[in-house]
Order: sequence, then C-alpha cells, then structure tokens
Amino acid sequence: MKKVLVTGGAGFVGSHLVDKLLELGYQVTVIDDLSTGRLENLEKPIKNNPNLKVVPQISILDRWVLDGLVFQSDYVFHLAAVVGVKEVLRNPINAIHTNIEGTRLVLEAAKKYNKMVVIASSSEVYGPEAELPYKETSNILTGINMRARWSYACSKAMDEFLALSYYKQYGVKVNVVRLFNVVGPRQRWEYGMVLPNFVINALLLKPLIVHNGGNQTRSFCHVKDIVNGMLKIMFYEDFYGSAEYGQIFNLGRETEITIKGLAEMVLPLTNSLSPIINVSSNDVYDFEFEDMPRRRPDISKARKILNFEPSYTMVEMVGSVVNYYKEELRKNNDN
Repeated sequence: MKKVLVTGGAGFVGSHLVDKLLELGYQVTVIDDLSTGRLENLEKPIKNNPNLKVVPQISILDRWVLDGLVFQSDYVFHLAAVVGVKEVLRNPINAIHTNIEGTRLVLEAAKKYNKMVVIASSSEVYGPEAELPYKETSNILTGINMRARWSYACSKAMDEFLALSYYKQYGVKVNVVRLFNVVGPRQRWEYGMVLPNFVINALLLKPLIVHNGGNQTRSFCHVKDIVNGMLKIMFYEDFYGSAEYGQIFNLGRETEITIKGLAEMVLPLTNSLSPIINVSSNDVYDFEFEDMPRRRPDISKARKILNFEPSYTMVEMVGSVVNYYKEELRKNNDN
C-alpha cells in the first residue's frame, strides 16, 4: 500500500485531501501544528480508519521529525503554511519564515530520499497588476514591499522558485499548484475568508460587510474540485506511465462573481434578512493592506494536460458552506 504524507493535513484543503486519499486506499500521515488546522476536520477518519496517522502539534520546521516522515512516505503533498490575510498582517515575520523554510525542508528531504512532491502555492503570487486571466506564464508581480500584505505572496513565490530550483539542480520530482479562492466545508471564518464570514454572519442575522462597494471579483472553486486536480498532478505518472516535473498549474474556476454578488447569493440560501453594508477598507485595515479588484485564472494548461474541469456551480459551493455552518451552530447550541 502506497504511503502519502500531507503537511498541513488538518487544515481546510488538507483535510479534504486526506479524506480522498483514504477513500482511494492510501496510507496517509498528517503533520500539522494546529495553528489554523483542527483535529475536528479529521474526526471521522481518526476514529474509523487505521490507515490514517496524525502527528499533531509538530511544526513543519521540526526538521528531524519531518525528515523521518518523508523517508517513510512515497508521496508528499506540502500544504503547511501560514494562511489568511489577518494572520499575515498580524505576524509577517512568522509567515515569511514558516512558508519559505518549511518548503525548503520538505524539498531537502524529498531530494535526500527521492520522493515525489506537490507544493501548494497561491494565486496571490500574481500580485495586483498581472494581466487577466492569469496564466502560469504570466509575470508574477507583487505590490510595494512596505505593505506587509504582500509578504505572503512573496513567500509563496519563493516557494515556487525553491521547488523549480530543486527540480533543475537536483532532479527532484516536484510540481507546483497555484490555488484560486478555494471554498467549501471546514473553511474557517476566523481568518478573514470572505464566504464563511458571509455565511456565519447571515445565519446569526448580523450584517454582511462589503468593502468599497463590493465590486471586486473573485473566481471561487470548491475544495473537492481542487483536491481532484491535485491528485491528478501527483499520480499522473501512475496512470499514464510518464510525467513531466518542474511544472506549475493553475487550479481554480474561471467564472467570476463580485463580492457583493456573493453576499446577495448567501442571503436567500440562509433565509437571512441580514443587511449588506458597504464599508471603506480604510476603516478596517491600515496601510499594510491592499485589495485586488479582480482575480481570474486561465486553467487551459490543467484542462489540456490533466483533463481538469471544476464541477461545482457557485450555488452548490455556497450551499455546501451554508450546510456546514448550520451543523456547526447546531452542535454549539447542543453543547
């Protein structure tokens, strides 16, 4: 039975990836410091699936533990990172160090033991000025370095440079995925993610806050579609007999929706009478923050090579988050 290591496997995307890997019959090991991940995300497989091993409250920066876990694995999905604008603004030094050094340690162990790796990057690397739609070959441009908000984008860009350098210099079998606005059950509202924030506020009959008119657009993609894309990248060689490495793939959905439109979609799906209130981002964030007017991927490369095609509609995505938070609130009320 093949063994897979998932760093950050108790997090939002990581836990869904773990679920799918277990469903496919892999042995899975999770390392997660639980800074933003939650063991509750893995509650069912922890109780019911002997093929899951969780190493909790261990940092990706613990090189000796990480080295041993990579040695024991056949494949490595590296998702462990500091995430969320709020967390990055609160502690940019930690975000930079954790994201870059964590990736370096994973790649170093993969080189040492000849393991296959998929590195999770972000659409953030395109910055505020890249030409739409974002292609893997587009210039990656970040905002001014006096804004800590862009430290996350820079750290993920450095992760990509590290991955491609380890491939070119040492032949490490590594590919990079740039994830675009992933949504779905288990995504936490506490870290500033827009859809769970709208949903929890609507269910609690609190205002839904949009910034600067809510005319910004995003291209949301369901976490299960993202997981399927990541699996196709990792196991391409198993299915087709050969694979290219040192590649970058955009994974996301090409359809855009305005943030105000998203708020308007949430209200009827939650049967909420919450008002939508417009607030200037200057009243919420300081100079360190900068918003993006649009974000839309070009997924033609993933579509052509991986046959990747997102299946969830926007209504289905929002509905899955609504159902998740309804259940979360019910559990809290029962307690």
